[in-house]
Order: sequence, then structure tokens, then C-alpha cells
Amino acid sequence: MAYRILIIAPSWIGDCVMTQPLLNRLKHRQADTTIDVYAANWSKAVFSRMPEVHEVLTNPFGHGVLKLGLRYREGRALAKRHYDEVVVLPGSLKSALVPFFARIKIRTGFLGESRRGLLNNIHELDEVALPLMVERYAKLAQAPAETLKRPVSHPHLDIDVAQQHATLAALGLTQQAAVVFCPGAEYGPAKRWPSQHYAALAKRFIQDGKQIWLIGSNKDHEVAEEIKQLSGGQCINLCGKTQIDQAIDLIATAGLVVCNDSGLMHVAAAVGTPLVSVFGSSSPDHTPPLSDKAKILSLNLDCSPCFERICPLGHTHCLTQLWPDRVYDAAQTLLTSVTIAR
Repeated sequence: MAYRILIIAPSWIGDCVMTQPLLNRLKHRQADTTIDVYAANWSKAVFSRMPEVHEVLTNPFGHGVLKLGLRYREGRALAKRHYDEVVVLPGSLKSALVPFFARIKIRTGFLGESRRGLLNNIHELDEVALPLMVERYAKLAQAPAETLKRPVSHPHLDIDVAQQHATLAALGLTQQAAVVFCPGAEYGPAKRWPSQHYAALAKRFIQDGKQIWLIGSNKDHEVAEEIKQLSGGQCINLCGKTQIDQAIDLIATAGLVVCNDSGLMHVAAAVGTPLVSVFGSSSPDHTPPLSDKAKILSLNLDCSPCFERICPLGHTHCLTQLWPDRVYDAAQTLLTSVTIAR
């Protein structure tokens, strides 16, 4: 009989990508293991790229929503699936309620927010011993008292070439190793490299004969449109025009991605596209792009990382003083090293 595991997924696209090494470890921990994921609807595009996942079940709860009665009913419905173990990745009390109501025998996760009793296979988080998010997730495949088995593999998303071609055709694009910019950052403006810098960088790549695709959500459309206008209208603004699965396909076809610290940064790393990532208010010490083809740029100012959504000093020098020429040079060095490695 298969050993059935349910994963309570995190809420951010980058965090979802970083679960893949954990799922791989759980899949190979013992023979005949089936893994289902309980996740927001949008994240199915990410988890469908992971061969370890058998089924993605829709988590109907928005961020911060309690709805205790509905959680109880969800738990009782999940009980009929007879899971042997659940791994709860978010740290909130709310995320542990449904597995508890489902009476899943082994309920694994970090101690988190008042979760004693809700979880019974509890890990104590040592942030010094486990500095990376991907390591913290991977540790949950082991017994609480064990030291993490290293190395932890980089996250990987599968790519289907036929699906890539279908995405390109649907959007009227030609496959020519375009340069992709991901100018958005859901967390806030203190993580967004300035539009004028993206525009100046676009001009450099356009001079090199490259096509620029701007990719992100509908929330990023206005910023992307500004970049397009500042660069002379030569960029293709796709923000808000793609589904997440299409964005993954486009990033995988690209010759290079330049982005802020964002979920799409982790997607680019996981599909193996050469990547230059710009860090401002956040730090690569916890959630860096995990790829041998990634280059991280940060000015490491005394005031950063502050982890604020908006610069508390009002200037965002950590990003405004990171000049486009430096990003362009880093990209050229990266692309040369990737070519040599091939």
C-alpha cells in the first residue's frame, strides 16, 4: 500500500518553487510514496512541473482568513483520503488546523505560531544551522533530531518543449533567446530596481540585437509600460498578459533573465536560464536564486538589508545606485561563463 503524504504549500511563488528538493527527498525516503499538495489555485502551474507531485488539491483559504468552520469541513473531507503524513510548510497556526481536523496520524512542521498539539512531529528551527529556506524545507523530510543531510539539491521545474512552442505561438512571439526582464516585486518598492535603470539596460541589449520581454503580473503592467516608454517603445510588455504556466515557459526559452528578488527569480533559477538578480532591501543569505547560472548583485550598503517594503530613509540607494552598466557587465560575464561551461 502506498505511503500517502499531503503537503500544505506556502503562499508565495518563490517558496513553492523551493519545496521541490523536499518533495524529492520525501518521494525517495521510502518506496511507493504518493505526494499530494494542498495549495492555492494559481500555484498548480508550479507544482504541475514537479514529477514528484501526484495531485494538487485546491486550498480555498486566502491569506489571513480564518473561517474555522470551513477549515473543519475541509479537514473532515481530507480525512477520507487517508493520508499517513502531512508536512505543513507555512508557519502559521491557521495552516495547521485543516491537517489536525483531518486527523492525519503524523503531522510534521516547525513549531511556529502556537502549534503544539496541532502538530506532533515537531522540528525546532535553528536559523543559524539552516540559513536557507530550501534547507529548512528539506530538513522536514528527516527526523527532528537529525542533522540536515547535505548537499540539498537546487530546485528544478520540468519543461515541455511542445508546450513552450504553444505558448510562444499563442502570444505571437518568436523563439530567439530573448532577454526577459521581471521588473515586479510583490513585497514592495524597496525590492524594485528603478524603471529608468531597466530602460537603460534594455537599450544596451537592443543595440546588441536582442528582443526584450517584460514579464510579470497585472500589478506590474504599469511599471513595465514605463520601462517600455523610457526605452523607446521597443520592449514587449507581457505583464498581465500571461498565465503563470506561460510565464514559466517564456522564462525557460529566454537567453537571459534580469530580475528583482521575486518569485519569478526562483522560477528562472529552477528552469536553468542564465539569471542576474538585483537585491536591494532583502538579502540573498536566506532565499538566493539557487542555480549555477545565477549572478547576484547587491551594493551591501550599511543600511541594507532592512527588509522593509518602502525605504525607511526615503532614498532606496541600495537600488538607485546600482547602475545599469554594472548589471550589463555582470550579464556579459555570466553569459560568457555559461558558454564556456557548455
